[in-house]
Amino acid sequence: MSVFARYPAPVASDGTSEENSENLYRPDLTLALRLADAADDLTMQRFGAADLKVDTKPDLTPVSDADRAVEELLRSQVAQTFPEDAVLGEEFGTSGTSGTSERQWIIDPIDGTKNYVRGVPVWATLIALTIHDAVSNELRVAVGVVSAPAIGRRWWAARGTGAWLRDLTTDPAGRRIGVSGVSDLKDASVSYSEWDDPAWDLDGRRERFDAMLRNTWRSRAFGDFWSHMMVAEGSVDVAVEPQLSTWDMAALIPIVEEAGGTVTALDGQSPLVGGNALTTNGLLHPQLLEALSSR
Repeated sequence: MSVFARYPAPVASDGTSEENSENLYRPDLTLALRLADAADDLTMQRFGAADLKVDTKPDLTPVSDADRAVEELLRSQVAQTFPEDAVLGEEFGTSGTSGTSERQWIIDPIDGTKNYVRGVPVWATLIALTIHDAVSNELRVAVGVVSAPAIGRRWWAARGTGAWLRDLTTDPAGRRIGVSGVSDLKDASVSYSEWDDPAWDLDGRRERFDAMLRNTWRSRAFGDFWSHMMVAEGSVDVAVEPQLSTWDMAALIPIVEEAGGTVTALDGQSPLVGGNALTTNGLLHPQLLEALSSR
């Protein structure tokens, strides 16, 4: 059975099929979902293993043998299916024809490695496909998959197909998801990463961030991919992270946007350029940009 057979054809809000949009990225999404299946098998085999090897990278963050093995596996599968595509990964940098290819796969083999190595089940493999428009010189994230097998959840989206969530243990088809309708910051639930991240100290961000949190209904530090996926599901209204790399955020963008939300950097530019992320249900975005702005 084709892996794509497990995932429903996208349906527009009026109940009609979105075949044109779905077909445009179908081969790419098919591959991304297959990559997620392969990553899940490997990461779950090594999760909690007594012989898991963990090293410290130059930036003082941990990396496990599972991180490296997953990225190597996914790179090889991309090369077999789309040999002309470039690949950017957290552990091994850029490979392929990145100088000439308009297509680049972006891989974070384990987002949440600190959780992974300590046995906390909140971690995921992030897989994205970006397409560079040579005419506009813009980078567009066309496909995103976030797979978190230890908590039994997978989110995915391709442009024009909506955002989807599947319970890996009970739901073979998945369901379409959307953001919340909360429109006032005082009613909002906010998730964020570490409060003590040094990036909050840049340009007075911490004071503005703390003031923003005091004006919300609820705040919790769920962190990493999960914060942003809960915005896409509508269970959280805002997610904020002050420091991110391309592989941390690329896969999140189409899922949140196809769910009806908005993703920018803290200053409103593209998160792929800004190096941080503000994810909201869209309705709250102007309020959050104003609250976090240094202007």
